[in-house]
Amino acid sequence: MGEEVNAVRLVNVWKIYPPNETVLRGVDLKVDIGSFISIRGKSGVGKSTLLRIIGLLDEPSKGRVFILGNDASKLDDDEASKMRLNHIGFVFQFFNLMPSLTVLENIELPMALAGVKGEVRKRRAMELLERFGLSRLADKLPSQLSGGEQQRVAVLRALANEPDIILADEPTANLDEENSEILLDLFKEINREELVTIILTTVSVEERLPTNHDYILRNGKLYQIR
Repeated sequence: MGEEVNAVRLVNVWKIYPPNETVLRGVDLKVDIGSFISIRGKSGVGKSTLLRIIGLLDEPSKGRVFILGNDASKLDDDEASKMRLNHIGFVFQFFNLMPSLTVLENIELPMALAGVKGEVRKRRAMELLERFGLSRLADKLPSQLSGGEQQRVAVLRALANEPDIILADEPTANLDEENSEILLDLFKEINREELVTIILTTVSVEERLPTNHDYILRNGKLYQIR
C-alpha cells in the first residue's frame, strides 16, 4: 500500500519574523481529504499566518508543509502558483471582490487566470450561482450587495477552479448572526457535496461550527479541542 495522502500535513512548522518575533512554535497538523476543520484563537495569535503558510503564500521559518502529498519546499514559485490556482480556494475576511466587475465576472476571474475559455468560464460561474440560489445577483456590482451576499459570492469565487481545499480566514467576522449561519451552511454543503476540504479560522472559541475537528492556536502552538 502507498503512503496515505492528506489534504494538508504540517510537520514542526515555525514562523519567526525578524528580529525575533516567534508566531508559530512547532505546529503539527494532519487534515484528511474531505475534512472540515476550524482553527480558533484570539486576534493576533497567528491564525492568518498559519493559513498563509498552508496556502503557499508564505514560507515557514522551519518545518515542512505538504499539500495533497506535495512537499511545498520542493515547489518553485511557478509550481506553487499553479498549486494555489488549481487546488486551493481562498476566502478572506473582507470579501476582496473586484469593485468594477459584476458578480458573474468576479466568479470568472480565477478561471480567467487559469486560462479557461470565456464561454466555459461564464457557464461554470452561472452554474455555481444557480446551484447555490444566487443567480439573481449575476449582473450586480459588489457595491449593490449586502455583506452576507458579498461573502457568499467570495465563497463561490473560491470554488471556481474546483479546488481540493478551501482556506477561509475569519469569514464570519464581519457578518451578523443570521448571515454567519447562512455562510456556514454554505460551507457545510460544499464540504459534504463537493467533498472539498475546508480549513476555517475564527476568533470565537465557543461558536458552534459544522466541523469534524476543532483546534485552538495559543502561544504559537496548535491544540486539538475536538
